[in-house]
Amino acid sequence: MWDWNKKRVVVTGGGGFLGSYIVRKLQDRGCGNVFVPRSFKYDLRERSAIRRMYDDARPDVVIHLAAVVGGIGANLENPGLFFYENLIMGVQLIDEAKERGIEKFVATGTICAYPKFASIPFHEEDLWKGYPEETNAPYGLAKKMLLVQCQAYRQQYGLNGIFLLPVNLYGPGDNFDVETSHVIPAVIRKCVEARESGEKQIVLWGSGNATREFLHAQDCAEGVLLAVEKYDKQDPVNLGTGTEIRIRDLADLIKRLSGFTGEIVWDTNRPDGQPRRCLDISRAEKEFGFRAQIELETGIRETINWFLCHKAASVGTAG
Repeated sequence: MWDWNKKRVVVTGGGGFLGSYIVRKLQDRGCGNVFVPRSFKYDLRERSAIRRMYDDARPDVVIHLAAVVGGIGANLENPGLFFYENLIMGVQLIDEAKERGIEKFVATGTICAYPKFASIPFHEEDLWKGYPEETNAPYGLAKKMLLVQCQAYRQQYGLNGIFLLPVNLYGPGDNFDVETSHVIPAVIRKCVEARESGEKQIVLWGSGNATREFLHAQDCAEGVLLAVEKYDKQDPVNLGTGTEIRIRDLADLIKRLSGFTGEIVWDTNRPDGQPRRCLDISRAEKEFGFRAQIELETGIRETINWFLCHKAASVGTAG
């Protein structure tokens, strides 16, 4: 049995979206030693800061969530930045964990690591069967290298590193910045603001025909902690729901739930990104009993309500 009360845990990115859910769940599980390194004090791109963080926290477990992320637009504008900063953080955190004999290291990857035309549903064995979708390939490949490192370090040094592949996340507390947000918070904000201002239409990127799969951050946090407790193998594991939805249908759902009655216009000059995304989720259920619990409509309604309650702060943060 895994006793969280006896573990010291570092959660990089613990002040972020998914991280805040994981920190709360750790506390609910009785973990009294959760250390969240903040970027203003520990710049995880710097080896010296990583060493200082490990010295200060003295962790048994590291859950690495910190990442430089964004939607299609942000990925197109920052391919080099997204590649370098995500790679350098993970590589040095894992290497220093090996040096210190950390009991368990959890690296979170991204569905962007899968090949652009991977067969549906995405099986973990398909990760290496092609190049990722071009708009987010640098980010996806940087994250995928952490899988290689975890496997190599397990083989040579005995580091117990596991690699998880969450699908697109959403939920209360998400990033609603119009420049860097992902599709669900972006569409929620556009619909709510159009409804409130009386606008007759909103414009969304692409054709709307691409599909995506979405996992509530609360479900994802549970999946991550179940993997910490029960999974100790080198093979990557998908975390998702196993259900895809067309972006066009997703937008219609958000439009209905937000009360926007205008028209959605699709800007087909903008990219769709990867044509389809849907995960095979059987390994997570088999290995550590994870299955998502929150239905998409329920989760979106909850996220819209959260945005309405926190809109001033969310929009203000967006600059």
